[in-house]
Amino acid sequence: MEYGLRLKFPATNNAAEYKALIVGIKLAVSCQVKQLTVYSDSQLVVSQFQVLHIPREQNNKADALSKLATSSTRYQTRRRQIEEIAFPSIHGPWEVTEINKAGESWTAPLIAYLKDQQQPENHKEARRLRMRAAAFTLIDGELYKRSYAGPYLKYLSDEDAEYTLREVHEGICGEHLGGKALAIKILRQGFYWPTMKKEATEFMQKYRSCQVHASVPRQPPVALTSLQGAWPFEQWGIDLLGPLSLASSQRKFIIMAIDYFTKWVEEEPLAKITEENAKQFIWKNIVCRFGIPIIIITDNGTQFTGKSFTKLCEELKIELRHTAVSHPQANGQIEVTNRTILKGLKTRLEGAGGQWVDALPNVLWAYHTTERTPTGETQYNLCYGTEAIIPVDIGVPSSRASNFDLQSNDEALRDNLDLVFEVREEAALHVTAYQ
Repeated sequence: MEYGLRLKFPATNNAAEYKALIVGIKLAVSCQVKQLTVYSDSQLVVSQFQVLHIPREQNNKADALSKLATSSTRYQTRRRQIEEIAFPSIHGPWEVTEINKAGESWTAPLIAYLKDQQQPENHKEARRLRMRAAAFTLIDGELYKRSYAGPYLKYLSDEDAEYTLREVHEGICGEHLGGKALAIKILRQGFYWPTMKKEATEFMQKYRSCQVHASVPRQPPVALTSLQGAWPFEQWGIDLLGPLSLASSQRKFIIMAIDYFTKWVEEEPLAKITEENAKQFIWKNIVCRFGIPIIIITDNGTQFTGKSFTKLCEELKIELRHTAVSHPQANGQIEVTNRTILKGLKTRLEGAGGQWVDALPNVLWAYHTTERTPTGETQYNLCYGTEAIIPVDIGVPSSRASNFDLQSNDEALRDNLDLVFEVREEAALHVTAYQ
């Protein structure tokens, strides 16, 4: 169907394009369309449906139709309709809503005390203010809270706090964490506000997808035995996830590997499960990136027990271990990770299963930058000796982003590399205590 509009009122180009968008939506609704994708060569600001921006030269049909709508009506046919619009969708008189100024924040007297030593006249209130101020400081006019386990935590306003919750929970590297885990990740990024745990829990509970795909607690049939690598990248577990919804290039499987010490995950989407694909994955994603491991643990699939795969492990002096057929849970670390990644894909896509290949890197980024309970550290920190910068550090500038200096940053990175061995030792002790 081709549908053109002839506007009988003055309108800018932007207004005309939005009018065309509104009419198109009404047509889609009348046709009972459930999913709508709009192709446009303009940067329309909408959020209720998907808009794909295309170059103007690829939008020739719509451009020709817009010119046709301003010409004679003799070009109108059954498949090409032209409608005249006499009035805009929104017209006056305009109403202005008065915005009331928010009340004084609880931080105002705190900042006044830290800056100019101003105190309330009431002795009890003054004492309470001094006690609270001991946990805060001012840096370049910004309020920071002293942290027990890390650097200063930047205090966020209500608006910035809402943005931070949304970005960490569902942004580019969001992981749809639970309330407490979400609050802890925000703390690790260097941000703070007094009710963050409560608001994080309430924020998470609003998302139906998080509730639907939440993990169901189960009692293991037998006592669990923990496997732990003695040092990073020494022992890897490998498994397959799928079949999933058919994606681009006929891909419907994921081959995944996890380092037993850092919990770092490597993955690659596959169209077919073959021995050659498994061998190439080991070489490209493990050996070429992290060095030759000592042990690799897999299930008894033919892709892991074939001659070619076994020969590669023998040539590299890798000890290849297979889980017992009667006890496949022996490779439980990778099984748990598979469930976590699959849950992340489900909550992020919400039914658009065919797009899992595009969403997988974002889910893994979120997984790598979130603290894991067994180690007490993020995988990124254990691998590279420092924490990653994630979008919320840029959206609400953290102290790391605000105080960046190229020379001092280079020196700090070298210091972190010297200290990473101590961090890994502490993580190993943390894992032992956790077990």
